[in-house]
Amino acid sequence: MITRRDFAKLAGFAAGSTLVPSGGEAQEKQPPANGNPAAVTSGFIQNAGAEIYYECTGSGPAVVFAHGLGGNHLSWWQQVPHFSHDYACVTFAHRGFSPSRVASGTVDPALFEGDLLALVDHLKLAEVRLVAQSMGGWTCLSFALHHPQRVRALVMASTGGAVDLKTLDVGDRKSIESWLASHSGVQAELGKRGIHPAAGERMAREQPALEFLYREIDRLSSGLDKEALRARLLAARTLPAEDLKRLAVPLLFISGTEDIVFPPPAAAALASLVPGAKLESVPAAGHSVYFERPEIFNRLVLDFFKMHPVSTVGSSS
Repeated sequence: MITRRDFAKLAGFAAGSTLVPSGGEAQEKQPPANGNPAAVTSGFIQNAGAEIYYECTGSGPAVVFAHGLGGNHLSWWQQVPHFSHDYACVTFAHRGFSPSRVASGTVDPALFEGDLLALVDHLKLAEVRLVAQSMGGWTCLSFALHHPQRVRALVMASTGGAVDLKTLDVGDRKSIESWLASHSGVQAELGKRGIHPAAGERMAREQPALEFLYREIDRLSSGLDKEALRARLLAARTLPAEDLKRLAVPLLFISGTEDIVFPPPAAAALASLVPGAKLESVPAAGHSVYFERPEIFNRLVLDFFKMHPVSTVGSSS
């Protein structure tokens, strides 16, 4: 349960994170002191007409968290304190998501991968672990396919990224179509009741303060036309499912059994395509397992990372 103190700290954190130099140039705060997992390095990087805001907390092997359409770098407030004791946690706001900025008014998801590469290069990270939530799957799956030597492990939470689900085999397609038919109109119905679909009815009922916080983080990027971006993301689903068979990094799918945004049968179908991939289905959880069930999510991810410890890039391990 989120406490008033937690909320106040997060609100102050958000206010401080949006400070930008008047000239618009990139600025970086002092790096964290060694041994202090709470210290934060932050700044902006420039790439392809955008200023990408990032934060780095803790030290050790790097974990990069990529948020979904309803979030930004603050979405991972329940993960960073947990992982930063053993890992350097990198969070960022995708282009167009506050406090990141774009020169034009449109956001092209085709540039997400390049933004991540620019960030990883800027931080001089030879190898990263990627944790992708929903929209972040477009960013991280593409990065892992094109730069497998830079990725130690990949977590795909409630997402198939740019995979075209219509390219799955007939049996899997029928399961997904059946799921879509049975959940038709649910998102719109929740929206009419003021419940964010990515949070879900259970979160709103059992943890109303948490669902409110989710909506507040979403509102930080209210200047972005998210419906237009959603349409571009769906149009970018052109990756054949067969391409996952050549994915050369350890992969974990996490799916909430009550997800009404991304079909749980799709997560199972995609996991079956990747040699050695794992699938974890979390009961009593919706689309945002990381937000709603952080203890379970954090344990699953940490256990997965421990199965794939740090290595020397380019080695045969």
